[in-house]
Amino acid sequence: MRLVLELDGELVINADPHIGLLHRGTEKLIEYKTFYQALPYFDRLDYVSMMQQEHSYCLGVEELLHLFIPKRAQYIRVIFAEITRILNHLLAISAHALDVGAFTPFLWAFEEREKLFEFYERVSGARMHAAYFRIGGVASDFSFGLISDLLLFCQTFNSRINELEELLTNNRVWQQRLIQVGVLKKKNAMQWGFSGVMLRASGFIWDLRKNYSYEIYKNITFTIPVGVMGDSYDRYLIRIEEMRQSLRIIFQCLLQMPEGPIKSDDKKINIPLRFMFKQTMESLIHHFKLFTQGFSVPIGINYTGIETPKGEFGVFLISNNSTQPYRCKIKPTGFVHLQGLSYLAKKHLLADVVTIIGTLDLVFGEVDR
Repeated sequence: MRLVLELDGELVINADPHIGLLHRGTEKLIEYKTFYQALPYFDRLDYVSMMQQEHSYCLGVEELLHLFIPKRAQYIRVIFAEITRILNHLLAISAHALDVGAFTPFLWAFEEREKLFEFYERVSGARMHAAYFRIGGVASDFSFGLISDLLLFCQTFNSRINELEELLTNNRVWQQRLIQVGVLKKKNAMQWGFSGVMLRASGFIWDLRKNYSYEIYKNITFTIPVGVMGDSYDRYLIRIEEMRQSLRIIFQCLLQMPEGPIKSDDKKINIPLRFMFKQTMESLIHHFKLFTQGFSVPIGINYTGIETPKGEFGVFLISNNSTQPYRCKIKPTGFVHLQGLSYLAKKHLLADVVTIIGTLDLVFGEVDR
């Protein structure tokens, strides 16, 4: 991003963000790929919330296909969606602290992120761009020992959050840099079209996991943290609390998760297992067709929005009974929040602009697309 500031001394009069420096035509590229081939592009949008992006796309295609998803696959998806939420918030808080001048939280947070990347690697083989969520389920089941390791992480990570809070929450310098900086009232947050932490910090109770419950979130007990002042400090506190709520969700999912398949049983959609296509001609044909042509999606239009760590991320799809999306439009979260930067920064000092940009939690992979 190139940010052009209009200043009166050190007081901000106007902020004009110039974007598009990372634009690579993702939406148009997706329209020239099969529905399966389009999936890895979503990892590269918000490259801090990789599996969350995949989640929205998979839900959208499944809705167009009227596809049934096995319960175990839904639980696995939610577990990794919440792991991704923790990954995102650890980076958002620690990088924000680094921008403001606190170095230690960055090192501590990355130590915890390494553990979460290991969970990514154990199910997908990749640390970041996992392509683990698949249309109809997930790519593979949990490996041996993963559930016990996840339970151990849930039991120990809360103390790591406490350590982060000991450094920051009551720190005098941290409070002076964040309290009453970038204040956003409920009415203004709604007018700007904000979502996620930006909206909840202003006192508006809105979370798509509760309001439009998808997957198995309706079976899980968790609370939605809401702010009072709508300032940068409230947004920090909400991200801290959301990590604790994510731990609750992961723990409940691990206890409730049933046995069973991890993919839809529709052989024309899902790739057969390797031992199957070595045994039956039908599986071999399906395998060949899926990898060379893909599968057709009936004519339809749908929009699927989910609650990512940054807010509402949506995918608008039009299918025309072919193997490629006729139209794919991505609704990013950061793009909407960035448009309010000038409003938030007005009449603040130049140094406060850094704080406000940090608290917006922007990733330009999804802003520019």
